[in-house]
Amino acid sequence: TWATLGAGIQMKQWYQRRVRGILLDILKDLQGTVSIKELSNLTSITEDDIISTLQMLNIVKYWKGQHIICVTPKQVEEHLKSENYRKPLLTVQHESLKWAQKAKRGRPSKKQKAND
Repeated sequence: TWATLGAGIQMKQWYQRRVRGILLDILKDLQGTVSIKELSNLTSITEDDIISTLQMLNIVKYWKGQHIICVTPKQVEEHLKSENYRKPLLTVQHESLKWAQKAKRGRPSKKQKAND
């Protein structure tokens, strides 16, 4: 339906804004260089999503078979000041996240059944 299509588009736009904000915040505080793979490892955002976002911002170049981030601090500041960039209303304190291994699902073993 059209409503489902509209919701999908809104979700994609929200995701793109969020990725753009994350990448710009990292680039703003960055000293030195960073690769797309390093950004992906740091953020858990796929390399393809990082590349497409950086292409939309016009701060990535394709050179000798790989994508290279090519941006100055001034360009990052201009993007952060633009009306296309909005700080997310909800932020996460990454240091407060605690990850736990997902419990396995499935049938209980014969040994577990015997103990119950």
